[in-house]
Amino acid sequence: MKYLLVREDDEGEDELWGRCANVEGLFVDPVPPPREVLTFRGCTPAGPLREAVSRPGESTALLGNGYVEASDDTQVDWWELVDAVVLAHHPSRSDPSLVDVVVGAGVKGAGGGGFRRSGPSRFELFVGNNVSAGQSLRVDGLLAPRQDPAKIPMELIGCEPTGRLLSALRRPRKREGDWAELWALDRTGQVMAHPAVGLGIDGTRPSVLGGTLIDITLTDGGDDRPAPAARPVWEAWYQGVPTVPNQWAPYSSQGRSAWLRLALHARRPRRPDRSGGVHHLDGRFVTDVPGLHCAMSEALAGPGGYFGWGWDAFRDCLCGGFGLTPPFTLIWHDADIARQAPADAVSACEGLLSYAEEIVQVLEDVGVTVVLA
Repeated sequence: MKYLLVREDDEGEDELWGRCANVEGLFVDPVPPPREVLTFRGCTPAGPLREAVSRPGESTALLGNGYVEASDDTQVDWWELVDAVVLAHHPSRSDPSLVDVVVGAGVKGAGGGGFRRSGPSRFELFVGNNVSAGQSLRVDGLLAPRQDPAKIPMELIGCEPTGRLLSALRRPRKREGDWAELWALDRTGQVMAHPAVGLGIDGTRPSVLGGTLIDITLTDGGDDRPAPAARPVWEAWYQGVPTVPNQWAPYSSQGRSAWLRLALHARRPRRPDRSGGVHHLDGRFVTDVPGLHCAMSEALAGPGGYFGWGWDAFRDCLCGGFGLTPPFTLIWHDADIARQAPADAVSACEGLLSYAEEIVQVLEDVGVTVVLA
């Protein structure tokens, strides 16, 4: 059995609901949000957006993924933007010193989704790694109601239900809104990951594996599922926590991101932080942001180790609790490869430094001696 279905009981203790041999529909691409057109009115552009609207004779520019934060004196909310593109820009009619910017993007609410203007409000656009792209007086189209994305089902194959799950299967209601965790086990029985899944049951049948097992179709497999590109990464981690350097290198950016997530789940038991010493970062395969964090984690925590999967997480790790704190020395071998990576693989920060250069600055700011070799 490679999977466990686990749910918290009323006392907050983990309770086993079933064991499963396999899962169909675990690896899926999320349904992309529909494209919308937003107009940022009275905008004071900054960073990447300022650069985009200042290009003479050009109106279209790529901003990538980001979010809009709306706030006033009583509430804060935000909306995620997927693949945002500047479609047009022109001086604002209300104030020619400001700019109206038209942006196309997939839009989904990442916050409470209940923001209502009750007074003077601020709308701020962030792109890349929490880089502010400017503030606006309002955003036309942002507060429109949106439908929830379609649910993607999941099928538990070869399931051995416990009494609690058997009881749930006999009930006429489908337990919509109830959630559990699907614990994915490696070959040693250690938990690799535990995405949340809905307990709405759409049907059952005798298992394709035979015997007394059953197959259970869940209405909603949840939003925590890995992408198809993560499947070979999970297969590698199924053999156990990696112990050989650079096993992450052959994978795509999505695969490398999945590697970092598994490394986070597989964190070794907490141990006292240490400082000092010389650590070597193998930069031969640092061709994108996830690759940088894979290599950095390996340099500071060993193969299969974890030391942040993104900008904020990396800064948090440097504060302690992950086995190593500054000061120490980091020798970054083949550092030029990260600097020469394709433009779409490095997130610009305020249009001045690449992501890799910003990481170096963060390290040096907290007392790490960085040697670029």
